Amino acid sequence: MNSEIVTVPRGTFNVRDRGNTEGFPVIMLHGWPESSYCWEAVTPYLNSNLRVIAPDLRGLGESERTLGNPDLYQKAELAKDIVEIADALKIDNFFLVGHDWGGAVAQEVALAIPGRVKKLVILNIAIINNAKGLAEAIEIMHDRGSVPQWYQYFQQQPRLPEAMIKGNESVWIPYFFGKAGKEGRIPREAIEEYIRCYKIENTPATGAGYYRAMKYDAKRWAEIAGIKFSMPSLIIYGNRDTVVIREYMNHLEECFDDIKFVEVEAEHFLQEEKPEEVANHLNNFLRA
Repeated sequence: MNSEIVTVPRGTFNVRDRGNTEGFPVIMLHGWPESSYCWEAVTPYLNSNLRVIAPDLRGLGESERTLGNPDLYQKAELAKDIVEIADALKIDNFFLVGHDWGGAVAQEVALAIPGRVKKLVILNIAIINNAKGLAEAIEIMHDRGSVPQWYQYFQQQPRLPEAMIKGNESVWIPYFFGKAGKEGRIPREAIEEYIRCYKIENTPATGAGYYRAMKYDAKRWAEIAGIKFSMPSLIIYGNRDTVVIREYMNHLEECFDDIKFVEVEAEHFLQEEKPEEVANHLNNFLRA
């Protein structure tokens, strides 16, 4: 995909675009610690009538590193970035896909402008209005000592990520890709790209911003429990994920008017580990 810098009132963002402007837009949002590059593996398998648009989220990839305003890393605020990018590209209606934190941001976009999001796809992230599923999953994680979530608590600490990650990106980033990265199921060149982006000045701080905002996200998501997503929705779940465990997917029928759920034998970064399989699920669902 080609990349361009898009400047909107809220900031400056790098955006990948498949370039087939006659295709129906599908905005694809990445998670942490990745960038929009994570969709490069999927894109060749997607239907040619889909125009893929993949922005780098604030503070990651090659988008701006915003310091001094931690509120901007709340997922509802990051959703406002995406709406402005869509407006700047003159995209009215679109499909929306999000993985990891990009999946949380996608959900916030879908709640903010439901009439414009024609279909919603979420990959390996909690469903933000699913109070029951969240509670059940969190209880299980607590019973296990919350060990898989250690990096979240670490990044919430003042100054520690900034002090300890800088200069150690080549150790920090590969750790999170687990066996799929070590065994080459996720290409090494992809992981090297995320290392490169994490070496951009101030990324340890802005990457940590996603986790420092979690307490505010949690308060908001408790308030929206019971609100349903109105558009047809699909969850593609990598069922070997040790952080976003299966219990997060409980009670989905209470969160969506129209929901489908499929599993992929993969770890957390399923779109890179199994790009063709993920693309097939997207192709079957994303039909205008």
